[in-house]
Amino acid sequence: MTKIILSLFINFSVFSSMLHSDDIEKNDADSIVFMYHRFGETTHPSTNIRLEQFERHLNHLQKNNFIVWPLSKIVRHILEGEHIPQKTVALTMDDAYVSIYTKAYPMLKKKKFPFTVFVNTLPIDNASKNYMTWSQMLEMQSNGAEFANHSLSHNFLLPIDDESEYEWKKRLKHEIEGSQRRLQKELGSSTNENPKLFSYPFGEYSLQTAEFIQGMGYVGVTQTSGPISAQSDTRTLPRFPMSEAFADMDGFSLKLNALALPMASASPLEPLTALNNPPTLTIKLNHPIKKMRCYLGNGEKLLLNWISETEVNIHAKDPLHAPRDRYTCTAPREANKWYWYSHLWIVK
Repeated sequence: MTKIILSLFINFSVFSSMLHSDDIEKNDADSIVFMYHRFGETTHPSTNIRLEQFERHLNHLQKNNFIVWPLSKIVRHILEGEHIPQKTVALTMDDAYVSIYTKAYPMLKKKKFPFTVFVNTLPIDNASKNYMTWSQMLEMQSNGAEFANHSLSHNFLLPIDDESEYEWKKRLKHEIEGSQRRLQKELGSSTNENPKLFSYPFGEYSLQTAEFIQGMGYVGVTQTSGPISAQSDTRTLPRFPMSEAFADMDGFSLKLNALALPMASASPLEPLTALNNPPTLTIKLNHPIKKMRCYLGNGEKLLLNWISETEVNIHAKDPLHAPRDRYTCTAPREANKWYWYSHLWIVK
């Protein structure tokens, strides 16, 4: 898996001399947000991170003077147009598994690092042994944790077969408002209010879903990799997923050095690919960028058709496989930095 991660990047030493001054962005204060699920639960490797891996992550952040903020603080700064310091990082966890409390929390508390947990509240209310309790969350809240909305049941939020638009919207409202009520009743009325954050279950959303979430007053958070910049779409903020296969220090360090690809636009915004598979992604850059490469989630190289120095069509050779995939584009920059953009596709 490490080879797949590293295949997304070209050797910086080969190309650093080719970069021109017009490739350099004036503002490098892009934030890196990491997403975790389980800690030390090796029976779930796709969502777990080993404790020694997580400890190395935290030590690296501390040793190299990274600024760790709760995600809400980063989002507030973006919404209010305030400056975010360089080397700002957020640590987030989805689903509120009990290993967050038993394994990750003591390590984070020791470092005095804040963190953000997205909670699907129904398993908490059902007293599932795999999830934290409200009292545990209250304890964590007094030691750097904040809690945000991940729906009631963690069900898929895209429309299901034979579901009318009215029924779909009613279901979404129930899932989101129901979870928010439970968070605020158990953890305090100010919980997840400034701003309201919502993490899409399974990282899946449609453009219609994202617009509905925004209309309810929420900032949408995805599982699609990439840095957050002042220009990021607050309906679909990216995070870098961390699991056993992708959490070695080489991959972690590379992601810490990522910068948002300077784009004027990406089209289509709609991630659903029911009709056109493989889909074509069109990116318009703010200025020419050297040596951009794009890959599928499995590391397979994508085809790039440059329309001009700043506009490119990107597509795969073969149809994408369900349930989802992504196009990830990177390009080298100076000082071991990398431009990064990832685009979600949901294959139905």
